Amino acid sequence: MRGPGPRRPMARRAKERAFARRRYRGLALLAAIVVALPWALPNNFYFNVAILVGLNAIVCVGLNLLIGYAGQISLGHAGFFGLGAYSSAILTTSYGWPAWAAFLAGLVVVGLVSFLLARPILRLKGHYLAMATLGMGIIISIVLVQETRLTGGPDGMQLPPVSAFGAELYSERVWYWIVAASLLIAVWLALNVVDSPVGRALRALHGAPVAAAMMGVDTVRFATLAFVASALYAAAAGSLFAHYSGFLTPGEAGFMRSIQFVTMVVFGGMASTFGAVVGAAVLTVLPQLLTLFHDYEQVMLGLILMGTMVLMPKGLVPTLAGLAHRRAP
Repeated sequence: MRGPGPRRPMARRAKERAFARRRYRGLALLAAIVVALPWALPNNFYFNVAILVGLNAIVCVGLNLLIGYAGQISLGHAGFFGLGAYSSAILTTSYGWPAWAAFLAGLVVVGLVSFLLARPILRLKGHYLAMATLGMGIIISIVLVQETRLTGGPDGMQLPPVSAFGAELYSERVWYWIVAASLLIAVWLALNVVDSPVGRALRALHGAPVAAAMMGVDTVRFATLAFVASALYAAAAGSLFAHYSGFLTPGEAGFMRSIQFVTMVVFGGMASTFGAVVGAAVLTVLPQLLTLFHDYEQVMLGLILMGTMVLMPKGLVPTLAGLAHRRAP
């Protein structure tokens, strides 16, 4: 009776190490794709799409920590994306801050706001939590529209170009590498969180919150941590978007933007960091391809989403990874 006891933890640790190796092989593959992709992009339009893929993927990697691992829904993360974008825009435009300082200040602002909101919001569960985060996002969007002196209101605001070493960064190719490096760092940080005790606590919170609390896991603390971390990811992507695009409107913080982010996470596969990246990539590129159908573009997109969720309820990447694992000798 005593023999199998020690082997179970050892087997569990071996399985976790195998998962960790696969994750970091995935990071190496992503880095290889990022490095090789510019050679296949023929013009600036494709570089622009690749940059948007990277920015959406950064948001989705952070949102996946909250939804996929911690099991806490959010329908208002575009609000944090907008706060990060407008914080950088206001500080650089109105106060003359350098872009890097405005970027860091935007993270601080969003970190404080998300922390203050997390405690009361995360006491709610299920659809009540979804409604609360939806209301949060709508409030942020309304504030950005109404504060015309700071944000320009519905007309938007223009940002000065970013300068580095005395040169202005206009080129899509330069911004591609900035966003690509940011995405790799974001994925690397998320993988480290997932493989840490924090990641195990988040999975316990998702799977059985009552049991996790009984085992000593501070569920409120870890849910708050996931909420703030995901908000910081969104703010970072928003700030990069603001400086890259050079022009902002409150629509970037709108409700439909939040729905897009959640859809990307679910489509790619919840509790899968690379699923979040793939979901963001597919759902950013797919509308560009579906323009071939003209007036039926949205219909085709809806059919593809419905079909994928029916045939792959776990999401794109987990389903394909499971099929590959079963077919492996």
